Amino acid sequence: MTNELLAITGDTAAEIAESVRSLIDRGMLAPGAPLPPVRTLADAIGVNRNTVVAAYRQLAVAGTVETAGRAGTRVAARSVVAQEGFAADTVLRDVGTGNPDAARIPDPSAALATLAGRPVLYGEPTIDQGLERWAAEWITADLPHRDDVRLTITGGAVDALERLFAGSLTRDDAVGLEDPCFLSAQRTVRVGGYRPFAVPVDAEGMTVDGLRAALDAGVRAIVCTPRAQNPTGVSLTASRAAALRDVLAAHPYVLVIEDDHFSMLSSAPFHSIVSETHRRWALIRSVSKFLGPDMCLAVTASDPDTAARLAERLSPGSTWVSHLLQRLVVSLVTDAEVTAQIADAAHHYRTRNLAFAAALTSRGVPTTAGDGLSVWVPVPGPGRAVAEQLMRRGWLARPGEEFVLRDEDAAHHLRLTVHDLSDTDAERLAADVAAAARSLAPIRK
Repeated sequence: MTNELLAITGDTAAEIAESVRSLIDRGMLAPGAPLPPVRTLADAIGVNRNTVVAAYRQLAVAGTVETAGRAGTRVAARSVVAQEGFAADTVLRDVGTGNPDAARIPDPSAALATLAGRPVLYGEPTIDQGLERWAAEWITADLPHRDDVRLTITGGAVDALERLFAGSLTRDDAVGLEDPCFLSAQRTVRVGGYRPFAVPVDAEGMTVDGLRAALDAGVRAIVCTPRAQNPTGVSLTASRAAALRDVLAAHPYVLVIEDDHFSMLSSAPFHSIVSETHRRWALIRSVSKFLGPDMCLAVTASDPDTAARLAERLSPGSTWVSHLLQRLVVSLVTDAEVTAQIADAAHHYRTRNLAFAAALTSRGVPTTAGDGLSVWVPVPGPGRAVAEQLMRRGWLARPGEEFVLRDEDAAHHLRLTVHDLSDTDAERLAADVAAAARSLAPIRK
Protein backbone atom coordinates (compact mmCIF):
# COMPACT_ATOMS: atom_id res chain seq x y z
CA MET A 1 0.00 0.00 0.00
CA THR A 2 1.46 3.37 -1.05
CA ASN A 3 1.96 6.35 1.21
CA GLU A 4 -0.55 8.24 -0.93
CA LEU A 5 -3.19 5.59 -0.28
CA LEU A 6 -2.50 5.70 3.45
CA ALA A 7 -2.78 9.50 3.36
CA ILE A 8 -6.25 9.59 1.73
CA THR A 9 -8.88 9.92 4.43
CA GLY A 10 -12.55 10.74 4.85
CA ASP A 11 -15.92 9.25 5.68
CA THR A 12 -17.93 11.06 2.99
CA ALA A 13 -17.38 11.70 -0.71
CA ALA A 14 -16.71 15.38 -0.04
CA GLU A 15 -14.12 14.57 2.65
CA ILE A 16 -12.34 12.04 0.44
CA ALA A 17 -12.27 14.46 -2.50
CA GLU A 18 -10.88 17.21 -0.27
CA SER A 19 -8.21 14.82 1.03
CA VAL A 20 -7.08 14.04 -2.53
CA ARG A 21 -7.00 17.76 -3.36
CA SER A 22 -4.83 18.36 -0.31
CA LEU A 23 -2.36 15.69 -1.44
CA ILE A 24 -2.18 17.30 -4.88
CA ASP A 25 -1.68 20.77 -3.38
CA ARG A 26 1.17 19.48 -1.19
CA GLY A 27 2.85 17.81 -4.17
CA MET A 28 2.35 14.29 -2.85
CA LEU A 29 0.27 13.44 -5.93
CA ALA A 30 1.79 14.80 -9.14
CA PRO A 31 0.03 15.24 -12.51
CA GLY A 32 -0.39 11.80 -14.08
CA ALA A 33 -0.15 9.96 -10.77
CA PRO A 34 -2.69 7.12 -10.46
CA LEU A 35 -5.30 7.12 -7.72
CA PRO A 36 -6.06 3.85 -5.93
CA PRO A 37 -8.74 1.64 -7.50
CA VAL A 38 -12.18 2.24 -6.01
CA ARG A 39 -12.36 -1.12 -4.21
CA THR A 40 -8.84 -0.79 -2.81
CA LEU A 41 -9.42 2.67 -1.39
CA ALA A 42 -12.87 1.81 -0.03
CA ASP A 43 -11.48 -1.22 1.84
CA ALA A 44 -8.49 0.76 3.12
CA ILE A 45 -10.47 3.60 4.70
CA GLY A 46 -13.59 1.61 5.57
CA VAL A 47 -16.26 3.20 3.41
CA ASN A 48 -18.74 1.98 0.82
CA ARG A 49 -17.42 1.74 -2.74
CA ASN A 50 -20.16 4.10 -3.93
CA THR A 51 -18.75 6.76 -1.62
CA VAL A 52 -15.36 6.53 -3.35
CA VAL A 53 -17.06 6.54 -6.76
CA ALA A 54 -18.88 9.76 -5.80
CA ALA A 55 -15.62 11.34 -4.57
CA TYR A 56 -13.81 10.48 -7.79
CA ARG A 57 -16.73 11.87 -9.80
CA GLN A 58 -16.56 15.16 -7.88
CA LEU A 59 -12.84 15.38 -8.64
CA ALA A 60 -13.42 14.57 -12.31
CA VAL A 61 -16.14 17.22 -12.69
CA ALA A 62 -13.81 19.82 -11.20
CA GLY A 63 -11.07 18.76 -13.65
CA THR A 64 -8.79 17.58 -10.84
CA VAL A 65 -8.58 13.99 -12.09
CA GLU A 66 -9.17 12.14 -15.33
CA THR A 67 -10.87 8.77 -15.64
CA ALA A 68 -10.03 6.25 -18.35
CA GLY A 69 -12.22 3.23 -17.65
CA ARG A 70 -10.17 0.15 -16.89
CA ALA A 71 -7.01 2.26 -17.10
CA GLY A 72 -8.08 3.83 -13.83
CA THR A 73 -8.17 7.36 -12.51
CA ARG A 74 -5.19 9.72 -12.62
CA VAL A 75 -4.40 13.23 -11.45
CA ALA A 76 -5.11 15.56 -14.33
CA ALA A 77 -2.34 17.59 -15.89
CA ARG A 78 -2.74 21.30 -15.34
CA SER A 79 -4.05 22.90 -18.49
CA VAL A 80 -5.11 26.38 -19.56
CA VAL A 81 -8.89 26.68 -19.86
CA ALA A 82 -9.99 28.36 -23.07
CA GLN A 83 -11.26 31.86 -22.39
CA GLU A 84 -12.72 34.72 -24.41
CA GLY A 85 -10.62 37.66 -25.56
CA PHE A 86 -7.40 38.42 -27.37
CA ALA A 87 -4.71 35.76 -27.48
CA ALA A 88 -1.51 36.87 -25.79
CA ASP A 89 1.84 37.06 -27.55
CA THR A 90 0.78 36.30 -31.11
CA VAL A 91 1.91 37.88 -34.35
CA LEU A 92 -1.13 36.44 -36.16
CA ARG A 93 -4.26 38.45 -37.00
CA ASP A 94 -6.61 37.40 -34.21
CA VAL A 95 -10.14 36.66 -35.46
CA GLY A 96 -11.17 34.55 -32.49
CA THR A 97 -11.57 37.23 -29.84
CA GLY A 98 -15.34 37.49 -29.43
CA ASN A 99 -14.78 41.16 -28.57
CA PRO A 100 -17.00 44.10 -29.50
CA ASP A 101 -15.52 46.78 -31.74
CA ALA A 102 -13.63 49.22 -29.51
CA ALA A 103 -14.41 52.07 -31.91
CA ARG A 104 -18.15 51.49 -31.35
CA ILE A 105 -18.13 51.50 -27.56
CA PRO A 106 -19.58 54.84 -26.33
CA ASP A 107 -17.09 57.28 -24.82
CA PRO A 108 -17.97 57.68 -21.10
CA SER A 109 -15.92 60.88 -20.59
CA ALA A 110 -18.85 63.30 -20.56
CA ALA A 111 -20.95 61.06 -18.34
CA LEU A 112 -18.10 60.65 -15.85
CA ALA A 113 -18.14 64.38 -15.21
CA THR A 114 -21.75 64.16 -13.94
CA LEU A 115 -21.15 61.54 -11.27
CA ALA A 116 -20.15 63.84 -8.42
CA GLY A 117 -22.35 63.38 -5.38
CA ARG A 118 -22.35 62.24 -1.81
CA PRO A 119 -20.48 59.05 -1.02
CA VAL A 120 -22.34 55.79 -0.45
CA LEU A 121 -21.82 54.29 3.01
CA TYR A 122 -22.11 50.84 4.57
CA GLY A 123 -25.67 49.69 5.09
CA GLU A 124 -27.24 51.65 2.24
CA PRO A 125 -29.29 50.00 -0.54
CA THR A 126 -27.18 48.00 -2.97
CA ILE A 127 -28.98 49.34 -6.06
CA ASP A 128 -28.79 52.94 -7.25
CA GLN A 129 -32.31 54.34 -7.47
CA GLY A 130 -31.83 55.76 -10.95
CA LEU A 131 -30.49 52.50 -12.32
CA GLU A 132 -33.27 50.56 -10.62
CA ARG A 133 -35.95 52.70 -12.28
CA TRP A 134 -34.37 52.32 -15.73
CA ALA A 135 -33.69 48.59 -15.33
CA ALA A 136 -37.23 47.90 -14.13
CA GLU A 137 -38.65 49.47 -17.28
CA TRP A 138 -36.06 47.76 -19.51
CA ILE A 139 -36.63 44.26 -18.13
CA THR A 140 -40.28 44.13 -17.11
CA ALA A 141 -41.33 45.25 -20.60
CA ASP A 142 -40.18 41.80 -21.77
CA LEU A 143 -41.77 39.96 -18.84
CA PRO A 144 -45.38 41.21 -18.89
CA HIS A 145 -46.66 37.83 -17.65
CA ARG A 146 -44.70 38.05 -14.37
CA ASP A 147 -45.90 40.21 -11.47
CA ASP A 148 -43.21 39.03 -9.04
CA VAL A 149 -40.06 40.47 -10.66
CA ARG A 150 -37.22 41.47 -8.32
CA LEU A 151 -34.03 43.17 -9.52
CA THR A 152 -30.43 42.57 -8.46
CA ILE A 153 -27.23 44.20 -9.73
CA THR A 154 -24.13 42.03 -10.07
CA GLY A 155 -20.59 42.50 -11.36
CA GLY A 156 -21.37 41.13 -14.82
CA ALA A 157 -23.14 38.09 -16.23
CA VAL A 158 -20.57 35.53 -15.08
CA ASP A 159 -20.72 36.95 -11.55
CA ALA A 160 -24.50 36.55 -11.67
CA LEU A 161 -24.16 32.93 -12.84
CA GLU A 162 -21.69 32.09 -10.07
CA ARG A 163 -23.92 33.60 -7.40
CA LEU A 164 -27.08 31.98 -8.76
CA PHE A 165 -25.41 28.58 -8.77
CA ALA A 166 -23.94 29.06 -5.29
CA GLY A 167 -27.33 30.02 -3.89
CA SER A 168 -29.25 27.11 -5.40
CA LEU A 169 -26.87 24.19 -6.06
CA THR A 170 -24.50 21.93 -4.20
CA ARG A 171 -21.32 20.36 -5.53
CA ASP A 172 -21.95 17.61 -8.11
CA ASP A 173 -25.44 18.89 -9.04
CA ALA A 174 -26.16 18.66 -12.77
CA VAL A 175 -26.61 21.85 -14.83
CA GLY A 176 -28.08 21.85 -18.33
CA LEU A 177 -25.84 23.80 -20.72
CA GLU A 178 -26.33 24.46 -24.42
CA ASP A 179 -24.08 22.41 -26.68
CA PRO A 180 -22.01 24.00 -28.17
CA CYS A 181 -21.63 26.30 -25.20
CA PHE A 182 -20.29 29.72 -24.22
CA LEU A 183 -16.78 29.31 -22.79
CA SER A 184 -17.42 31.27 -19.58
CA ALA A 185 -20.53 29.24 -18.78
CA GLN A 186 -18.59 25.99 -19.19
CA ARG A 187 -15.81 27.25 -16.95
CA THR A 188 -18.20 28.54 -14.28
CA VAL A 189 -19.94 25.19 -14.04
CA ARG A 190 -16.76 23.12 -13.95
CA VAL A 191 -14.89 25.33 -11.47
CA GLY A 192 -17.93 25.31 -9.19
CA GLY A 193 -17.83 21.52 -9.09
CA TYR A 194 -21.17 21.04 -10.86
CA ARG A 195 -21.81 18.52 -13.64
CA PRO A 196 -22.52 19.94 -17.11
CA PHE A 197 -25.30 18.16 -19.00
CA ALA A 198 -25.24 18.86 -22.74
CA VAL A 199 -28.45 20.19 -24.31
CA PRO A 200 -28.16 20.38 -28.12
CA VAL A 201 -28.83 23.60 -30.02
CA ASP A 202 -30.26 23.78 -33.55
CA ALA A 203 -31.31 26.62 -35.85
CA GLU A 204 -34.17 27.61 -33.49
CA GLY A 205 -32.20 27.46 -30.25
CA MET A 206 -32.18 24.94 -27.40
CA THR A 207 -33.89 21.74 -28.55
CA VAL A 208 -37.05 20.37 -26.95
CA ASP A 209 -35.78 16.78 -26.84
CA GLY A 210 -32.50 17.97 -25.34
CA LEU A 211 -34.26 19.91 -22.58
CA ARG A 212 -36.53 16.96 -21.86
CA ALA A 213 -33.53 14.62 -21.58
CA ALA A 214 -31.78 17.03 -19.21
CA LEU A 215 -34.82 17.26 -16.95
CA ASP A 216 -35.24 13.48 -16.99
CA ALA A 217 -31.57 13.20 -15.94
CA GLY A 218 -32.28 15.35 -12.88
CA VAL A 219 -30.60 18.68 -13.68
CA ARG A 220 -31.13 21.28 -10.97
CA ALA A 221 -30.58 24.26 -13.26
CA ILE A 222 -30.79 25.14 -16.95
CA VAL A 223 -28.87 27.95 -18.69
CA CYS A 224 -30.49 29.13 -21.92
CA THR A 225 -29.42 31.93 -24.27
CA PRO A 226 -32.61 33.37 -25.81
CA ARG A 227 -30.77 35.53 -28.38
CA ALA A 228 -27.39 35.48 -30.11
CA GLN A 229 -26.37 32.15 -28.61
CA ASN A 230 -22.60 31.97 -28.29
CA PRO A 231 -21.01 30.52 -30.40
CA THR A 232 -23.75 29.68 -32.92
CA GLY A 233 -25.52 33.05 -33.07
CA VAL A 234 -28.99 31.43 -33.14
CA SER A 235 -31.97 32.98 -31.35
CA LEU A 236 -35.06 31.27 -29.98
CA THR A 237 -38.11 31.38 -32.21
CA ALA A 238 -41.50 32.05 -30.67
CA SER A 239 -42.67 28.49 -31.37
CA ARG A 240 -39.53 26.93 -29.88
CA ALA A 241 -39.78 29.07 -26.74
CA ALA A 242 -43.41 28.01 -26.31
CA ALA A 243 -42.48 24.33 -26.71
CA LEU A 244 -39.70 24.68 -24.12
CA ARG A 245 -42.13 26.33 -21.69
CA ASP A 246 -44.46 23.37 -22.13
CA VAL A 247 -41.66 20.93 -21.22
CA LEU A 248 -40.68 23.01 -18.18
CA ALA A 249 -44.26 23.12 -16.90
CA ALA A 250 -43.79 19.83 -15.05
CA HIS A 251 -40.57 21.08 -13.42
CA PRO A 252 -41.43 24.45 -11.83
CA TYR A 253 -38.64 24.30 -9.24
CA VAL A 254 -35.75 23.75 -11.65
CA LEU A 255 -33.78 27.01 -11.76
CA VAL A 256 -34.07 28.43 -15.29
CA ILE A 257 -31.43 31.05 -16.10
CA GLU A 258 -31.81 33.08 -19.28
CA ASP A 259 -28.58 34.82 -20.32
CA ASP A 260 -29.68 37.61 -22.67
CA HIS A 261 -26.13 38.89 -23.10
CA PHE A 262 -26.66 40.65 -26.44
CA SER A 263 -29.91 42.40 -25.39
CA MET A 264 -29.78 45.99 -26.76
CA LEU A 265 -27.65 44.92 -29.74
CA SER A 266 -29.84 42.04 -30.83
CA SER A 267 -31.75 42.07 -34.10
CA ALA A 268 -34.03 39.26 -32.89
CA PRO A 269 -37.09 39.62 -30.63
CA PHE A 270 -36.86 38.34 -27.05
CA HIS A 271 -38.76 35.11 -26.36
CA SER A 272 -38.66 33.78 -22.81
CA ILE A 273 -38.87 30.12 -21.82
CA VAL A 274 -40.10 31.13 -18.34
CA SER A 275 -43.87 30.84 -17.98
CA GLU A 276 -46.07 32.75 -15.53
CA THR A 277 -46.22 29.68 -13.26
CA HIS A 278 -42.52 28.78 -13.13
CA ARG A 279 -41.25 29.21 -9.58
CA ARG A 280 -37.47 29.59 -9.88
CA TRP A 281 -36.00 31.68 -12.66
CA ALA A 282 -33.57 34.49 -13.49
CA LEU A 283 -33.04 36.73 -16.52
CA ILE A 284 -29.53 38.21 -16.80
CA ARG A 285 -28.72 41.21 -18.97
CA SER A 286 -25.15 42.48 -18.98
CA VAL A 287 -24.08 45.85 -20.38
CA SER A 288 -20.64 44.64 -21.47
CA LYS A 289 -21.43 44.03 -25.14
CA PHE A 290 -22.72 47.55 -25.82
CA LEU A 291 -20.93 49.63 -23.13
CA GLY A 292 -17.71 47.60 -23.14
CA PRO A 293 -16.26 44.63 -21.20
CA ASP A 294 -14.80 46.97 -18.56
CA MET A 295 -18.34 47.91 -17.52
CA CYS A 296 -18.65 44.95 -15.18
CA LEU A 297 -22.36 45.23 -14.44
CA ALA A 298 -25.39 43.07 -15.11
CA VAL A 299 -29.05 43.44 -14.21
CA THR A 300 -30.65 40.23 -12.99
CA ALA A 301 -34.43 39.91 -12.78
CA SER A 302 -35.73 36.93 -10.83
CA ASP A 303 -38.44 35.54 -8.62
CA PRO A 304 -38.44 36.80 -4.99
CA ASP A 305 -36.84 33.68 -3.50
CA THR A 306 -33.99 33.63 -6.02
CA ALA A 307 -33.50 37.37 -5.54
CA ALA A 308 -33.24 36.86 -1.78
CA ARG A 309 -30.56 34.22 -2.28
CA LEU A 310 -28.65 36.60 -4.52
CA ALA A 311 -29.00 39.42 -2.01
CA GLU A 312 -27.33 37.30 0.65
CA ARG A 313 -24.21 37.35 -1.51
CA LEU A 314 -24.35 41.07 -2.33
CA SER A 315 -24.24 42.67 1.10
CA PRO A 316 -23.29 46.34 1.45
CA GLY A 317 -19.73 46.73 2.65
CA SER A 318 -18.35 43.61 0.97
CA THR A 319 -19.54 42.68 -2.50
CA TRP A 320 -22.06 45.20 -3.79
CA VAL A 321 -21.46 46.73 -7.21
CA SER A 322 -19.94 50.23 -7.08
CA HIS A 323 -22.59 52.94 -7.09
CA LEU A 324 -20.26 55.08 -9.19
CA LEU A 325 -20.37 52.39 -11.86
CA GLN A 326 -24.14 52.08 -11.51
CA ARG A 327 -24.57 55.85 -11.94
CA LEU A 328 -22.28 55.82 -14.96
CA VAL A 329 -24.31 53.08 -16.62
CA VAL A 330 -27.65 54.79 -16.10
CA SER A 331 -26.17 58.10 -17.32
CA LEU A 332 -25.06 56.40 -20.54
CA VAL A 333 -28.12 54.28 -21.31
CA THR A 334 -30.49 57.23 -20.80
CA ASP A 335 -28.49 59.48 -23.16
CA ALA A 336 -30.11 59.72 -26.61
CA GLU A 337 -26.76 60.09 -28.36
CA VAL A 338 -25.41 56.96 -26.66
CA THR A 339 -28.48 54.88 -27.46
CA ALA A 340 -28.16 55.99 -31.10
CA GLN A 341 -24.54 54.80 -31.07
CA ILE A 342 -25.66 51.45 -29.67
CA ALA A 343 -28.25 51.09 -32.44
CA ASP A 344 -25.59 51.96 -35.02
CA ALA A 345 -23.25 49.34 -33.54
CA ALA A 346 -26.00 46.72 -33.73
CA HIS A 347 -26.50 47.51 -37.42
CA HIS A 348 -22.73 47.35 -38.01
CA TYR A 349 -22.30 43.91 -36.42
CA ARG A 350 -25.26 42.53 -38.33
CA THR A 351 -24.27 43.85 -41.75
CA ARG A 352 -20.60 42.90 -41.43
CA ASN A 353 -21.44 39.35 -40.36
CA LEU A 354 -23.98 38.97 -43.17
CA ALA A 355 -21.44 40.20 -45.72
CA PHE A 356 -18.79 37.78 -44.48
CA ALA A 357 -21.22 34.84 -44.51
CA ALA A 358 -22.13 35.73 -48.10
CA ALA A 359 -18.44 35.88 -49.05
CA LEU A 360 -17.87 32.41 -47.60
CA THR A 361 -20.97 30.98 -49.27
CA SER A 362 -19.89 32.32 -52.65
CA ARG A 363 -16.59 30.46 -52.19
CA GLY A 364 -18.19 27.09 -51.45
CA VAL A 365 -18.45 27.30 -47.65
CA PRO A 366 -22.21 27.69 -47.05
CA THR A 367 -22.60 29.89 -43.97
CA THR A 368 -25.57 31.55 -42.30
CA ALA A 369 -24.87 34.60 -40.15
CA GLY A 370 -26.74 34.51 -36.87
CA ASP A 371 -26.95 37.28 -34.29
CA GLY A 372 -24.00 38.30 -32.13
CA LEU A 373 -20.40 39.43 -32.45
CA SER A 374 -19.09 36.41 -34.39
CA VAL A 375 -19.93 34.05 -37.25
CA TRP A 376 -20.27 30.27 -36.74
CA VAL A 377 -18.68 28.72 -39.82
CA PRO A 378 -19.20 25.05 -40.76
CA VAL A 379 -16.09 23.40 -42.23
CA PRO A 380 -15.60 19.94 -43.82
CA GLY A 381 -13.30 18.64 -41.10
CA PRO A 382 -12.22 19.20 -37.50
CA GLY A 383 -12.23 22.89 -36.68
CA ARG A 384 -8.84 22.64 -35.03
CA ALA A 385 -7.30 21.26 -38.23
CA VAL A 386 -8.77 24.11 -40.27
CA ALA A 387 -7.54 26.62 -37.68
CA GLU A 388 -4.04 25.19 -38.02
CA GLN A 389 -4.21 25.70 -41.78
CA LEU A 390 -5.28 29.31 -41.20
CA MET A 391 -2.35 29.90 -38.86
CA ARG A 392 -0.03 29.20 -41.79
CA ARG A 393 -1.87 31.93 -43.66
CA GLY A 394 -1.52 34.48 -40.86
CA TRP A 395 -4.85 34.07 -39.01
CA LEU A 396 -5.64 32.99 -35.45
CA ALA A 397 -9.12 31.43 -35.38
CA ARG A 398 -11.23 29.86 -32.63
CA PRO A 399 -11.95 26.16 -33.39
CA GLY A 400 -15.34 24.64 -32.66
CA GLU A 401 -13.83 21.99 -30.38
CA GLU A 402 -13.37 24.58 -27.63
CA PHE A 403 -17.14 25.09 -27.33
CA VAL A 404 -18.26 21.47 -27.53
CA LEU A 405 -19.61 19.44 -24.63
CA ARG A 406 -20.70 16.34 -26.57
CA ASP A 407 -21.82 17.37 -30.07
CA GLU A 408 -19.10 16.09 -32.42
CA ASP A 409 -20.69 17.85 -35.41
CA ALA A 410 -20.24 21.21 -33.65
CA ALA A 411 -16.49 20.52 -33.59
CA HIS A 412 -16.54 20.89 -37.39
CA HIS A 413 -16.84 24.65 -37.09
CA LEU A 414 -14.88 27.84 -36.58
CA ARG A 415 -16.09 30.84 -34.63
CA LEU A 416 -14.75 33.94 -36.36
CA THR A 417 -14.98 37.53 -35.12
CA VAL A 418 -14.85 39.58 -38.32
CA HIS A 419 -16.85 42.76 -37.76
CA ASP A 420 -13.73 44.92 -37.40
CA LEU A 421 -11.99 43.67 -40.56
CA SER A 422 -11.69 45.93 -43.58
CA ASP A 423 -13.43 44.81 -46.76
CA THR A 424 -10.08 43.72 -48.17
CA ASP A 425 -9.10 41.71 -45.10
CA ALA A 426 -12.55 40.12 -44.86
CA GLU A 427 -12.31 38.97 -48.48
CA ARG A 428 -8.82 37.60 -47.86
CA LEU A 429 -9.96 35.70 -44.76
CA ALA A 430 -12.96 34.25 -46.62
CA ALA A 431 -10.65 33.06 -49.41
CA ASP A 432 -8.22 31.52 -46.89
CA VAL A 433 -11.01 29.73 -44.99
CA ALA A 434 -12.33 28.30 -48.26
CA ALA A 435 -8.85 27.15 -49.28
CA ALA A 436 -8.20 25.56 -45.89
CA ALA A 437 -11.59 23.85 -46.00
CA ARG A 438 -10.93 22.42 -49.46
CA SER A 439 -7.57 21.02 -48.36
CA LEU A 440 -9.25 19.11 -45.51
CA ALA A 441 -12.46 18.05 -47.23
CA PRO A 442 -11.42 14.36 -47.48
CA ILE A 443 -11.08 14.19 -43.67
CA ARG A 444 -14.82 14.34 -43.14
CA LYS A 445 -16.46 10.94 -42.93
